[in-house]
Amino acid sequence: MGEIRTHKDLKVWKEAMALAKGIYELTRNFPKEETYGLVSQIRRAAVSIPSNLAEGAARNSNKEFIQYLYVSLGSLAELETQLLLSRDLGYAQSEGIDERVERV
Repeated sequence: MGEIRTHKDLKVWKEAMALAKGIYELTRNFPKEETYGLVSQIRRAAVSIPSNLAEGAARNSNKEFIQYLYVSLGSLAELETQLLLSRDLGYAQSEGIDERVERV
């Protein structure tokens, strides 16, 4: 196992980046009236996950890093909720994304 020097070395950050990319692809076909509603919320939550992992990894203490891990986990739960709502509304089938959410 290699040394972790930056957030880019974290497997969870790489998985979260892949998840965010998948979210952008998934939401591309949502109804136009959701552009500033659900699509915006979903995308912000998805981007928040790797962003907070990166910020936490850049902090000077494990305590601060752990705090940012919890923020990322909160964003992940928010994203999962929004994806469930999207599926219930018939906007998207998110099975492949669901697997990525679980990995992260």
